[in-house]
Amino acid sequence: MRRNFVMMVTTALLMFYAHLVWAEHARAVELTMYCNPIESPSLLKSIRIWEKKTGNNVTVLSGPAASSDVLALYQQQLGAGNPDIDLYEVEVVWAGLLAKHFIDLKPYANGAETAHLPSVIESNTAKGRLVGMPLYLDVGMMFYRKDLLEKYAQPLPETWQELAAVAKTIVQAERAAGNKKLWGLVFQGRAYEGLTCNALEWINAFGGGTIINSEGKVTVNNPHAVAALKEAASWIGTIAPKRVLNYSEEEARGVFQSGNAVFMRSWPYAWGLGESERSPIKGKIGILPIPKGNKAFEASGTLGGWSLAVSKYSKNQAAAADLLFYMTSGEGQKHLSLLSSYLPSVTGLSSDPSSKIKMGLFNNAVPRPAMVTGAKYPRVSSEFYNAVHAVLS
Repeated sequence: MRRNFVMMVTTALLMFYAHLVWAEHARAVELTMYCNPIESPSLLKSIRIWEKKTGNNVTVLSGPAASSDVLALYQQQLGAGNPDIDLYEVEVVWAGLLAKHFIDLKPYANGAETAHLPSVIESNTAKGRLVGMPLYLDVGMMFYRKDLLEKYAQPLPETWQELAAVAKTIVQAERAAGNKKLWGLVFQGRAYEGLTCNALEWINAFGGGTIINSEGKVTVNNPHAVAALKEAASWIGTIAPKRVLNYSEEEARGVFQSGNAVFMRSWPYAWGLGESERSPIKGKIGILPIPKGNKAFEASGTLGGWSLAVSKYSKNQAAAADLLFYMTSGEGQKHLSLLSSYLPSVTGLSSDPSSKIKMGLFNNAVPRPAMVTGAKYPRVSSEFYNAVHAVLS
């Protein structure tokens, strides 16, 4: 009788446990998020932590690598009111353009936005609505081969003219020694948003302004901007390969990380990949600010960054917002920065040894004219990068 009683109790407990498991499974929410393919491996590890905490599940979809193509995809999905995508990873300059498709995050924030840099929160706010939360920051920077500059006793360049001279010296010597694949400089020269970021840095470095000023006046047609683009055009086929005109971030990084470029203009993410265990140039990379046009001007990298937003067409907005605020919290950003080299927007949060150097580059970062142009920014940028590409070509 006692054995039967024990068996009955055991069976009842097992059935109760099975019911709890089933009930928990029934309550699990299925979310889908679009993100950049470059970042998806790092983001996935953070997402898995949230899944374990909540019992929910997240499917990550990766779109194109080029931001212009990503924007076109998002406009197609959001324009159709697609309810199957809950979260989107969006570039900071898209807030004004896509705001009408995203929910206001303030009801879910509980003051979380106060932990981030105010300027970044402002860039994610459209007409008083918090439509995105920063996932990480970006700023343009110059990577260089420390070992090659040391080998040939070359100084760290401060101007673009000095960079070109250093690059030519090293490339000539290396090619004479048999290293025929080496180039002096790679950057994002394809006709897309990445070229806008590069060209804005060049023009700013020569004192040519920021395409459109804060009053909305087009200012790019000036002698300083002309000088900047003439300088950049002189690099093609000399210190930079002609195929750089088809490079986005990953093509440029592929050349630099394989050891075939002295300098590379890119974003902070390239540091973590360049310093990874399997990288041929691990321990050989240095970081510099974007060069000046000449020593009379100040120069800085273009301000960038990516945020998370919740689609207003999502059927699981509360769960999507919960994931968003975990990913953009201090814990989520620290985890992401440790896995890669993305710079956190949560104030006072640092990760790898190069963080102080990289964060210092934000002091004079040049913004794209997205706030003043609003929803017209993609058209402005397209006109600009196509014109620049024509000059370089």
